[in-house]
Amino acid sequence: MSSSGLLIDAAELRLVRLPLLTPFVISTGTMTEKVFPLLVLKSGGLEGISEGVMDVLPDYLEETVAGTLDFMTTYLLPQVVGKRFASPADLEPVLAPWRGNRMARAAVEMAFWDLWAKSLDQPLQAVLGGRGDAIDVGVSLGIASIETTLERVAASVEAGYKRVKLKIRQGHDVEMVAAVRAAFPHAKLTVDANTDYGLVDLPVLRALDDFNLDYIEQPLAFDDIHDHAQVQAALKTAICLDESIRTAVDARKALESRAGRVINIKVGRVGGHREARAIHDVSAAFGAPVWCGGMLEAGIGRAHNIHLATLPNFTKPGDTSSASRYFARDIVNEPLEAVGGRMPVPRNGAGIGVTLDRPYLETVSTLVQEMRP
Repeated sequence: MSSSGLLIDAAELRLVRLPLLTPFVISTGTMTEKVFPLLVLKSGGLEGISEGVMDVLPDYLEETVAGTLDFMTTYLLPQVVGKRFASPADLEPVLAPWRGNRMARAAVEMAFWDLWAKSLDQPLQAVLGGRGDAIDVGVSLGIASIETTLERVAASVEAGYKRVKLKIRQGHDVEMVAAVRAAFPHAKLTVDANTDYGLVDLPVLRALDDFNLDYIEQPLAFDDIHDHAQVQAALKTAICLDESIRTAVDARKALESRAGRVINIKVGRVGGHREARAIHDVSAAFGAPVWCGGMLEAGIGRAHNIHLATLPNFTKPGDTSSASRYFARDIVNEPLEAVGGRMPVPRNGAGIGVTLDRPYLETVSTLVQEMRP
């Protein structure tokens, strides 16, 4: 890398569709395939790669795949391609002016972090400030019958995963959690409501207090902090905030108001690695542990998550379980598989430590666009 920074020679943008082995059901809907933008930033023979984590429909947060593709090709990438950037901080004038669209902005920022780390011949973990050879991981189990859920929990515990997260929704909560806790009295359990409850449901949330859960994730609205503080005050179980936390300022406000005691950091949700690190640091200042959430990422996004989760305040197991739980074949050459609840940090070269399986990628890409100066 020259003293003037990395020149972005070109950007390659793809739309990828990967079928899921099993439909993934949460309170807001069912996924049968993972559809996502894949971005490659190119500079002098190096490639920085990222995935977008937005959904096809705005059912998790406001952003959509179609909107992201348009925003990236029309506004973001034309401001990046043909320009030089010395570090990820230099991208801020390009990314900061736009309101919202944090997932789209994250895709550009994360691809550059990978590119920058490769230019320095360092693993992404090192330039982020992480350390260690592996991270603790858990599993996230979609909504299913009690019988199926018990089978899935048994398989997860047998595989050594450090935490089992159960998706819940109204009418599929207390009875199911009670059955799992009875069958697995010593398992580390959490539940994730994906915003399906309100203050009127406080009796149900209080009932979950009886099952020794590590935390209850995002029970109330995606944009709420205030009402979560009321719920947290009424519960002994910790509230974990996910959708509500977009920035380090959000994290500060939530922790100051005692709206929760745990933060789920999804790097794609918060705008990229710089903001993810800021949320990590704010949470640490408040003594609040964090963990790395997942969005059913394929191998590129999964690798970014693993490297991020090596930062010191990621003290709770994250969602980055084995890719083979979701996909018959991944888009990277290196298998990302947990062993005994530990996910090794991928290190095949600098950056995120994985490489694209280009022949397979061609078969699952429904759109390919290359942009040059």
